[in-house]
Amino acid sequence: MKKPVILLLIWMGLLTRSYSQMVIYVAPDGNDAAAGTAARPLQTLEAALRKVATAKSPEVTIRLRAGRYALGQPVIITPDLLNGHRLEIAAAPNEPVVLSGAAPLRPDWKPWKGPILQASLAKGLTIDQLYANGLPLPMARYPNATPDARVFNGTAADAISPRRVRTWANPAGGYVHALHQGEWGDFHYRITGKSGDSLHLEGGWQNNRPAPMHREHRFVENIFEELDAPGEWFYNADTGTLYCYPPTGMDLNTARFERSVSDGLIRITGTQKAPAEHVTLTGLTFTGTNRTFMLTREPLLRSDWTIYRGGAVLTEGARHCVIRNCTFQYLGGHAVFVSRFNRAITIEHNHIHHIGGNAVAFVGSPDAVRSPAFRYEDKVPVADMDKTPGPKTDNYPAQCTAHDNLIHHIGTIEKQVAGVEISMAMAITVSHNTIYQVPRAGINIGDGCWGGHDIAFNDVFDTVLETGDHGAFNSWGRDRFWLPGISDVNALVEQYPTLPLADVIKPITLRNNRFHCEHGWDIDLDDGSSNYHISNNLCLNGGLKLREGFNRTVTNNILVNNTFHPHVWYAKSEDIFEHNIVTTGYAPIRVPVWGKRVDHNFFIAPGALEQAQARHTDPNSMQGNPQFMDDAAGDFRVKPGSKALAAGFRNFPMDAFGVVSPALRKLAARPAITGIQLLAAGKAGATTVWLGATIKNLETLGEQSASGAPDQQGVLLVSVSPNSLAARSGLEPGDVIRQINGQAVAGVAEMLSLLQTVMWQGHVKATMLHNQQMKEVEIRLK
Repeated sequence: MKKPVILLLIWMGLLTRSYSQMVIYVAPDGNDAAAGTAARPLQTLEAALRKVATAKSPEVTIRLRAGRYALGQPVIITPDLLNGHRLEIAAAPNEPVVLSGAAPLRPDWKPWKGPILQASLAKGLTIDQLYANGLPLPMARYPNATPDARVFNGTAADAISPRRVRTWANPAGGYVHALHQGEWGDFHYRITGKSGDSLHLEGGWQNNRPAPMHREHRFVENIFEELDAPGEWFYNADTGTLYCYPPTGMDLNTARFERSVSDGLIRITGTQKAPAEHVTLTGLTFTGTNRTFMLTREPLLRSDWTIYRGGAVLTEGARHCVIRNCTFQYLGGHAVFVSRFNRAITIEHNHIHHIGGNAVAFVGSPDAVRSPAFRYEDKVPVADMDKTPGPKTDNYPAQCTAHDNLIHHIGTIEKQVAGVEISMAMAITVSHNTIYQVPRAGINIGDGCWGGHDIAFNDVFDTVLETGDHGAFNSWGRDRFWLPGISDVNALVEQYPTLPLADVIKPITLRNNRFHCEHGWDIDLDDGSSNYHISNNLCLNGGLKLREGFNRTVTNNILVNNTFHPHVWYAKSEDIFEHNIVTTGYAPIRVPVWGKRVDHNFFIAPGALEQAQARHTDPNSMQGNPQFMDDAAGDFRVKPGSKALAAGFRNFPMDAFGVVSPALRKLAARPAITGIQLLAAGKAGATTVWLGATIKNLETLGEQSASGAPDQQGVLLVSVSPNSLAARSGLEPGDVIRQINGQAVAGVAEMLSLLQTVMWQGHVKATMLHNQQMKEVEIRLK
């Protein structure tokens, strides 16, 4: 008797489930007049969405069959459209589904000049990105794109020189792209015309620290006369003519061409009072959007950033929405943008690559900030300041998550971007993401408003590749208390001691991450960054910097081949730095008072502990070989009996960084591991690769005699790879580096230790023996 009852209950459960969920089918070969069933699918996503509001089931799934869906404008999902329903838009199982912001083109190619072909299109089109077989092609540009160039795929100091401008008949509609003078991001300008050999430009608002363009790192594009390299194209809107220099190996007549027409693809929008809720996007590929660099102009408080609120997917006024198992690729702008009021937005298991802007951004509204200011030099007078702690409104993202996302090759056109950007938000979790090949920070927190973030188990490397003076993890904290002058802040905090934490009301946690920065610091807490707990992080190259701020506790981190960089500290910072392993001696700049406690650390470099104690820090710290398990292979746990354990250091996992999904782990790259160079360099005859050169200690009588050195002090260049940074700096085999920035170097270990303190500057002066003669050169570090 029990068996029939159980079967009846199962049948009723299945029946209930079938009635509780409605599935609407869409296929590229469907018909919007059809019923939307598996047998009779609709053709467009827009038609499927029109059926959601009247669905009888509380849960609706729009199932997209394999194919490419061109969205001429963003699909907007609102509370009225949802009408109380839970909605999932999903690819059918194991079927590739592409949502594209690009419209098809069908050019009929004919010869023009040499290898360049032409085709007649409609006049007056807007073509920002031209895609061939799904990949964007470069506009006609100078200099031509080269994949090994460090910045913008190639730059030239004469990009807009009068001599070159004179060769352009009508450059209107072209663009000038440049780094910031200090390499603090980028600028972009639209060319509106010219007078003689001078351009008329509009733009330059993409950076919140105004400055001239970088003298060298600049290029121009969309200039007809520069159409001279494979893959380049130019569209003349007046005549409707599209010109293309065929990419190597591509037959234009069989290639599939598209032009980007939309800035975004899906917008989930509501309000705080009537939010759009319970929308899930699953298994979709997003591609083909316009570049949006000319729209990047809203300042994010007093950070160095401006922003454009848009992306392939935008959520604003939303709750309990999920973006999972999606791919974002070959986009002109941002991938996912979480703007203003949002709660419980989850972005997980996605692959984001080759996009023009940010991968994931959580950005609140300045109307939630008490007494906001919007430029570095701006300030709110104390008498006029709202001193109430915390946010003024709820118009910001909170309790949101970016988890298990593979992010790489972002910022292909915009350089003030990040794998994850956080500004004016609270309690954001950023965990188990792998982020690499980025022009600036991997993870950036733009201000202290309002803290509570948990940054954990991320693998962030190959960062700050195209800019400088930044971090793999970077933050600013130019909050209400912050002023450019140290003495001014000291006086203000003396009067209002709780003001530094009035915006960052909850601690920000950095834990169990692996960081590697190319041209800056692995962890860079810049102006004002306060209320941080930093522990169990493996910093592989750039060390850790704490600039002016309050209440930072840094414990149990490993700083490989680098050190602790305290810069410009306040009188009552209350900072703590303890139980860390550092390779070389501290590199302080303007630190009159060393915080609350700097002690119980472990130094590797000989003499580093003595230097620290001479500054009256680290009375209980220790020095020696930490006995890592296998530092050359990336295992920086210490062996039992290591003296580092006696200093209070505790091992933490070395195999838990980055993405966890098997599919993403298979795709993810890994950071380069060099081990402790100082220990390796101390071995007789040992060589090290540096800036593309093989170097070693000058240590034999024969080496001394051949170089003309007076003693066996210095660094010998054994070989120099062509086109390497060493070669471009004029270094040659047989040279012996004797001094860096006027400081003598006894060997490789000393030189590398010294260089790590100045890597962020991008260059150093070296005194070396060249052909047995002393010579001074400037060595480029990037």
